[in-house]
Amino acid sequence: MKLYEIYAGEIAELIRTQVLRPGERLPSVRQARLQRKISASTIFEAYNLLEARGLIVCRPRSGYYVRTGKRAQAPEPHTAPPASDSRPVAISDLVFEVLGSTRNLGLVPLGSAFVSPRLFPLERLAKGLTPQMKRLAPEQFTAHLTAGDAQLRRQIALRYGTAGVQVAPDELVVTNGAMEALNLALQVLTEPGDVVVVESPTFYAALQALERLKLRAVEVATHPRTGVDLASLEAVLRQHPVKACWCMPNFQNPLGSLMPVENKRALVSLLARHQVPLIEDDVYGELYFGHQRPPPAKAFDTDGLVLHCSSFSKSLAPGYRVGWVAAGRFAQAIERTKLMTSLSTAIPSQLAIAAYLETGGLDRHLRQLRLRLEDNAASALRAIAQHFPKGTKVTRPQGGYFLWVELPAHIDALAVHQHAAQMGISVAPGHLFSADQRFHHHLRLNYGFDDAQALTRALQALAGCISG
Repeated sequence: MKLYEIYAGEIAELIRTQVLRPGERLPSVRQARLQRKISASTIFEAYNLLEARGLIVCRPRSGYYVRTGKRAQAPEPHTAPPASDSRPVAISDLVFEVLGSTRNLGLVPLGSAFVSPRLFPLERLAKGLTPQMKRLAPEQFTAHLTAGDAQLRRQIALRYGTAGVQVAPDELVVTNGAMEALNLALQVLTEPGDVVVVESPTFYAALQALERLKLRAVEVATHPRTGVDLASLEAVLRQHPVKACWCMPNFQNPLGSLMPVENKRALVSLLARHQVPLIEDDVYGELYFGHQRPPPAKAFDTDGLVLHCSSFSKSLAPGYRVGWVAAGRFAQAIERTKLMTSLSTAIPSQLAIAAYLETGGLDRHLRQLRLRLEDNAASALRAIAQHFPKGTKVTRPQGGYFLWVELPAHIDALAVHQHAAQMGISVAPGHLFSADQRFHHHLRLNYGFDDAQALTRALQALAGCISG
């Protein structure tokens, strides 16, 4: 055994025998180096190994701690198979009615689609903008106007490369957030009346996009933990003239599901056999728990049929509205469609993010953000298990910042939404997440708070709204 494995084994034995108890701090690297007369790199390797085994957790600027033991959790939900027919979508009126109240900044944002802005390095982003604008030559305001700033596209391509995905900068089109990327993809791939596959449940903004373009939705069974059911998808492809498939393989909204790597590979292969493009919504891919970013479905695309859409809104810069699409064989069509619609994405936002990426600070920020979200998820699951009604079921995501909660069948999620709003809490009722509004006793809850105690208090208060 190597020295770091020996030291890790000793620490693991102390944890197993509860000499080191859950929540206790491990010796700092400096303390361990002096006590054991071993190098700092050996200690880091040992702690990394223990963290990979799930025995300890690193808290930025604080140290390494024994991971708290598992506590009682609510069971996981299951999703009944959706109807096999395609249907027009009419969801926007309900979405606007229900979510209009979430704009009230006084509400506790359990129903929000965004992480707390206090978890982002907004001051550093702002500081990087001024010098970039001062150095900007006048002709750069119109250079690369539609496709996006060349330096930003190069930085995005580099991030793909470090994740093992080869994407050329010329394949990328910078957009006004991921929603524009996703809408552009739909516009390029479909005509009114066409059929598009979506997950069940799916993000309400996907349904709204289909509604706006007068497309028909066919829902495919989706597992709360592993994502799209491939057998169900294959049956849909045989039954319907599908023109595109819109799905989120990584930390799906609202389920938080993560497709296993082999399932992603099989998904891309299945769609390629049917020559159906995949619109991959991957805005939460950087928010994984653990040590390695799960690859996007784009990593297995050899035919240029995957249009990979993402943005910095969920992971770095909410409000900057900088997204992109790696559009494969459809890149030119996407760029032309953007030229005819929004022309370009704001240059200052692009420059600010490009400058930040060049500093190398993004990965450090993401490590801290992911740890916060992972701790929040654990706190939220404990609160739900302890306070929500008997019979409640909840997902156990491996990333992102959403929980999908299945309440007892007699509880109406819209009534919960209304009662919670009166108590100063927003929630997203399940009615919003399918074309037939069938998830009537489900809630999507956001745990992306900057204060874990405030999150726990909010869930306790929400439990009172449900029970009352």
